[in-house]
Amino acid sequence: MNKKQRPQNYSYRPTNRRRNKNSNTFRFIVFIILLICIVGASIALIVINTKNKDNSNSGKTTGTSVQTTINSEKVENEKGDGKVKVVSTANILNTGDILIHDSLLEGASNSDGTYDFSKSFAYVNKTISKVDFAVCNLEVTFGGTTRKYSSFPLFNTPDSLADALKNAGFDLLLTANNHSYDTGLSGLKRTPQVLADKGISSTGSRASVTNKPYVVKEINGIKIGFLNYTYETPSDAQGRKALNGNFLAPEANDLINTFNYDKLDEFYYKVKTNISAMEKDGAQAIMLYVHWGTEYQTTPNDYQKTIAKKMCDLGVDVLIGGHPHVIQPVETIKSETTGNQMVCLYSMGNALSNQRIALMGLKTGHTEDGILFYTTFTKYSNGEVKLTKIDYIPTWVNIATVGSKKIHQIVPLDNIMNSTGGLGLTAETATNAKNSYERTKKLVGSGIDAFNQSASGSAGTP
Repeated sequence: MNKKQRPQNYSYRPTNRRRNKNSNTFRFIVFIILLICIVGASIALIVINTKNKDNSNSGKTTGTSVQTTINSEKVENEKGDGKVKVVSTANILNTGDILIHDSLLEGASNSDGTYDFSKSFAYVNKTISKVDFAVCNLEVTFGGTTRKYSSFPLFNTPDSLADALKNAGFDLLLTANNHSYDTGLSGLKRTPQVLADKGISSTGSRASVTNKPYVVKEINGIKIGFLNYTYETPSDAQGRKALNGNFLAPEANDLINTFNYDKLDEFYYKVKTNISAMEKDGAQAIMLYVHWGTEYQTTPNDYQKTIAKKMCDLGVDVLIGGHPHVIQPVETIKSETTGNQMVCLYSMGNALSNQRIALMGLKTGHTEDGILFYTTFTKYSNGEVKLTKIDYIPTWVNIATVGSKKIHQIVPLDNIMNSTGGLGLTAETATNAKNSYERTKKLVGSGIDAFNQSASGSAGTP
């Protein structure tokens, strides 16, 4: 059989095999392409989901939850950018002595025998309530109704003062001062108990030795330790402690934080021990309040300067003084032994009292002046906490006629040089308020500016 005579189906067999082979190759290529597309789509889906998750996490940092912020900072740090970021801040307001003299008792009295001190804080409560935490020095006792309410030299004040302070926005009251024993052992114990019953924290004195001699408060995720001490007056031949010349019962010795100017090493040891205890309780910064100094002197004495330097050595971050009844300067102290830096406001002056120019031998008005002293702590993503800013608002005590009564009122002076409106001032009292502003600015302005300039220069380097 020649080629022309071959059957038709025979002549097509080689061609069919080639076509089958090409078809299989084409199908394989199509399969590979489809597989690549599926894998690519899966990878793209995973990437999109991951980005969405990251975006969701980063969006949480704008919320108010500190824990959310901390978690977000942890995510950022895990990305390896190496940046230390701000996690949170705690702004703490501090103010001076609350002294309820007879004229303040009279102004707060009602016809039914009750007392209402709220009008004294009418102009400052909004300012106080804006901060994260507020502290003032309670320089009276709540001795109860078994004895007469009284003023200097032995202060016994109605419990309703505590309500007014709480409603004004104060969170912590300092109770260690030279008047803490004015109503004896019962008043010493009753004062912090009244505060506790009303839901107000206190430090300096305590109702029972089972209570700690300090407090640690968590403020916006930052734990601050607060500690308060007062000086003792000379002891007697038996070595009994005394406050304002009143000798303490033995039981009282461990119920109030005191120090003796002649035994400062003992004082330093007690402060060091309490700082260690506060740090074990989680304190990341320490604020110490000391009732000390010389009354009516606008400069610190040698004892104050010596004690302040030692407290800086011990690791205190902020030291704030009371007792002189006038404002004293602000100073930044750096320890030569540890490198610790501490801000010291030697005296906050009077927040509320009847110590007036007309009644005092000073004739300067400084006893009418007070201060709202702000301390801002910052917590960073590496866990470190630093004091990063301080600020102040001068205050002045105005005596205003409200109805038929004379009411002593704390007036904030932050805008007094621009406007006196809305503060209940007359032309005469507005002038007095402006003079008060200038006195306070002269005493503390440069010290506060110096710290803030130093702090801003080290910003971002906790």
